[in-house]
Amino acid sequence: MKQPFCDVHTIAFFKSWSSSSKPLDLSLSDYFRAHRSLGATDRRQVGEAVYTLVRWKSLFDCLDPSYSTSKRLSLYRQKPIESWTADPHLPEAARAGLSPFLFEKLISSYGPSQGRQIALALNSPAPITVRVNLLKTSREELLRKWESTFAVKASSKTPTALIFSKREPLFALPEFKEGLFEVQDEGSQHVAACIEAKSGDRVLDYCSGSGGKSLAIAPNMGGKGELYLHDIRASSLMEAKRRLKRAGIQNAQILENEHPTLQKLRGKMDWVLADVPCTGTGTLRRNPDMKWKIDAPMLERLIEEQRSIFSKALLYCKPTGKIVYATCSILPEENQRQVEYFLKSFPVALDKEPLQLLPELAGCDGFFAAVFRKLPKG
Repeated sequence: MKQPFCDVHTIAFFKSWSSSSKPLDLSLSDYFRAHRSLGATDRRQVGEAVYTLVRWKSLFDCLDPSYSTSKRLSLYRQKPIESWTADPHLPEAARAGLSPFLFEKLISSYGPSQGRQIALALNSPAPITVRVNLLKTSREELLRKWESTFAVKASSKTPTALIFSKREPLFALPEFKEGLFEVQDEGSQHVAACIEAKSGDRVLDYCSGSGGKSLAIAPNMGGKGELYLHDIRASSLMEAKRRLKRAGIQNAQILENEHPTLQKLRGKMDWVLADVPCTGTGTLRRNPDMKWKIDAPMLERLIEEQRSIFSKALLYCKPTGKIVYATCSILPEENQRQVEYFLKSFPVALDKEPLQLLPELAGCDGFFAAVFRKLPKG
């Protein structure tokens, strides 16, 4: 019997992805660009199948030890995932769509009930949220432009967030090209809000990536003061440069790795953001392929890397400055226990209760942020 058209493409995608080092979302975008004969409905069906098989890999590993994409697609279409996960004979980690290591971490950290709820959220579709660029427009004005065209609403929790009820071609909108908004989860917006920079402040985003949080910090500075973006990844900084230009941010400067200006900034920053590399356990529904790479050695390596980055970033704080340690993790080893380590190891004190956001069904992703103030010597 001939395979359905979308299944043929799903199988072909997994075959090509198996030899790629790219993340799932980028690989799928590349595949769709290379197969323009796929219409919007076909792309949606292929995408849903791909993400389901990756999200629930541990479940399908139990149901189909042969690792056959064709067989897994047949199981996927046979009955809803909820029917498979209700089978008490399957391992509990598989029924939660997690590896045994990650499942045990969630249960030990949050207890059986909350741990299972978090697992459910991590296997649910991610919300589509944007942050309004207050340098160019207001949330009310952008909402008025969109509400007759899209199913969109203002967030009740975040003053700059608008939430779409379904996926839309946001990057093709003229409002995006004009720099009126950026796609950014509510949780990430909350982390950026921990940096309470004002006009005239000097701010260093030490692990800026492509600048998502810097873009959110800039409007409060009103175009005054200095905003520096630093990262060891040149490609991320190139993207940050494009985003800053589109957003109309003119008081920002890109600092590549070992840029000579970095040395001059030591001890002079009002705010430093150390948004460190982490397991990404709070954002796994957006990056489900990452679930299967997280293990004990990876966690141990990241803990040491986070400590090293914090010690380097702290050097840029002025005597009365503040440093924000942030992750998109929900593991205590990367969050609360790191805070305990920093308090013991460095001249810092907590400025306020740390922010801990857990992944929610139809809600924000998981993030952590702790604001420290630098203590005077002696």
